[in-house]
Amino acid sequence: MISKGCEQCAKGGKMVLFVYGYCDQRDCFYCPLGENRKNVTDVYANERKVESNEDVIAEAKRMSALGTSITGGEPQEAMAKTCRYLELLKDEFGEDHHTHLYTGITGGRENMRRLSEAGLDEIRFHPPLEMWGDMHGTEWEDILHIAREEGLTPAFEIPGIRAEPEFLEFLDEGAAEFCNINEFEMSDGNYRRMQEEGFELQEGHMSAVEGSKDDSIVSEMASHEKVYFCTSVFKDAAQHRNRLKRMAKNIRREFDEVTDDGTLVYGKAFADADRFEALGVPEEFYTVKSDHVEVAWWLLEEMVEDGDLDRGEIVEQYPTTDGTVVERTPVA
Repeated sequence: MISKGCEQCAKGGKMVLFVYGYCDQRDCFYCPLGENRKNVTDVYANERKVESNEDVIAEAKRMSALGTSITGGEPQEAMAKTCRYLELLKDEFGEDHHTHLYTGITGGRENMRRLSEAGLDEIRFHPPLEMWGDMHGTEWEDILHIAREEGLTPAFEIPGIRAEPEFLEFLDEGAAEFCNINEFEMSDGNYRRMQEEGFELQEGHMSAVEGSKDDSIVSEMASHEKVYFCTSVFKDAAQHRNRLKRMAKNIRREFDEVTDDGTLVYGKAFADADRFEALGVPEEFYTVKSDHVEVAWWLLEEMVEDGDLDRGEIVEQYPTTDGTVVERTPVA
């Protein structure tokens, strides 16, 4: 089963809103947060650092967001901020803008009510590892029913550390709507701690942990109709790439080429704009910058080959606000 929130992720249509980097409940050895996000109060909409409400709206429009996932740190430890952004998004984009939130604490009825009233649709609980298998009769069972009573869709989102039948029991009992299992991954933020716990990377893989596709996890859990196993490859190939494509389509200039990976490719010429005017290059094929001219990459190659320009480079970059360059190829 794939939830509405996950359907939007698969299309690259879910904006990631990081609201709070602190998590005072515990320090999970597998927490993937890097140093720039851990224990900070900064807010990020995708890669954009948020300075105002307008930044959040602009980022959502940049990617034609279908919805937003709220994450941290622990969003429930910054309830005022979390609710304010939920209200902002619903006010701007309407009720169809689907929202879900990741949390590692139960929070209680008051938080569930506040989140629901602010516009949250779906809440995904991640119980601490030490509680797995012992959640019945605890606040973790109670909060599933409370969340539903307050109008939220309760679910689990857990890393694929091991198979745990209790999650399936909650699904069969109707307490949780679904359970997402994420392929267990190493990141820059947790690599050292993961190794100390005895975990290693899969051979030939950049992030997936050895054993994270263990037969017991896949066969015992992911075969359940309400369980979805999200692989590292899917996250990169579908979620991330499709989000980049949505951005690239929205911001591309007439002469930018959008690749299959969602990056933008254009030419960079080190010449005066007068040169392009003299050669009769149509205005839609180039843009003048302070110290260079950006132009269709194929036109740059032609101009250098014909001797109209001495040199240049072909640039491939992400369509994100930081405009990270993937590759530069000299043309001379």
